[in-house]
Amino acid sequence: MKILIKHGHVTDPLTGRNGCFDVLIDEGRICKVEKEIADEADRVIDAAGCYVMPGFIDLHVHLRDPGLTYKETLESGGRAAARGGVTTVCAMPNTKPPIDDGEKVAEVHKRARADSLVNVIQIGAVTKGQMGEELADIKGMASAGCHAISEDGKSVMNASLYRKSMKLAKENGISVFAHCEDITMVEGGVMNADANAERLGLKGITNSVEDVIAARDILLAKETGVRLHLCHCSTKDSVKMVAAAKEDGLPVTGEVCPHHFILTSDDIREDDGNYKMNPPLRSREDVEALKEGLKNGVMDVISTDHAPHAPEEKDRSMAQAAFGIVGLETSAALTYTYLVKTGILSMMDMAEKMSYNPARILGLLEKGSVSEGKIADVVIFDPDRTYRIDKDTFLSKGRNTPFDGFAVSGEVTYTLVGGKVVYEAQCPDGEEKAV
Repeated sequence: MKILIKHGHVTDPLTGRNGCFDVLIDEGRICKVEKEIADEADRVIDAAGCYVMPGFIDLHVHLRDPGLTYKETLESGGRAAARGGVTTVCAMPNTKPPIDDGEKVAEVHKRARADSLVNVIQIGAVTKGQMGEELADIKGMASAGCHAISEDGKSVMNASLYRKSMKLAKENGISVFAHCEDITMVEGGVMNADANAERLGLKGITNSVEDVIAARDILLAKETGVRLHLCHCSTKDSVKMVAAAKEDGLPVTGEVCPHHFILTSDDIREDDGNYKMNPPLRSREDVEALKEGLKNGVMDVISTDHAPHAPEEKDRSMAQAAFGIVGLETSAALTYTYLVKTGILSMMDMAEKMSYNPARILGLLEKGSVSEGKIADVVIFDPDRTYRIDKDTFLSKGRNTPFDGFAVSGEVTYTLVGGKVVYEAQCPDGEEKAV
């Protein structure tokens, strides 16, 4: 099927195109990007006033499938991703059972091809059952296309075992995605350790819980040579350490989530489980450091750490609530509203951090760009659309977000995966739909 996108503002980090171009898609690939394309097409999409960008690639998503499908499924998570302009998601392995061998990776990929509107890359666990005692089937998972290993949800506390996993990851050409948390230092904490925790009578989590493991993992990556990606960075010192690693020439990258570059612990006015996430919301000083890191290129990626939960798991005190919030359907608007409209990032920067850089980290050389020959994973984004986030409209099974009711600008109007429209904001009946 030929699709012609007309009059859109193409923003492409690979080629540097940043202006009004038409885009012709045929047989799942982009075949022309020119100022004016007159070719016949089966469908023409008028993108006037909108940005045409490479589909977003979210390196950090919890799809909960298999085993925890009351929270999310490959199908519901794919619909939510499509609505958010996310064309590829990296699914974390802390499912039930954990994804710790090649057969499990292959099974998820097989089901995702049938059930999900978007591309799913299953990330493999570092250790068997994520128990931290014995290495998982790293070679088998790499062969099955996992692209990276991660113990996300926890850190591998045995440094010797973790170093062995890094060596195997390096040998098999995959990355390590690190959740940086020294579990021995958490001590029952549920939010940032500061005056707000004291005010609410809750136990706090200090910055050092993250920073100690970030430093360790960077040093191990230096020794092993593995590509290391630090997930959901939340502290000013994590930014400093990523910067130092890059100055040292190490293959180290870092991601920041919208909740960590927007909210602080000061925003937690009452004991509300929807503000409980791991790592927690930090101080204003940390938030400013994260934004500066995104602005100056130290922090490479904006991901979501999309973590859906059932209402009964979140509608309670932070002391008992599950960690995590959803983010697939809100990340583009939040990034545009709080980083682009404020002048911290340009639209080109947004495309780079939400698509191009993630594609490079994963080695997806045919994605992350709106240019000739690339796979037609494309998002059309209307910057002028203003609205309030409404969790009751989410396509995800999860409704757990602190951003409900937030006024934002920017809306994904179309999402294309492999040249097929999988989401469009307006249908003939005036309602949005995931196709």
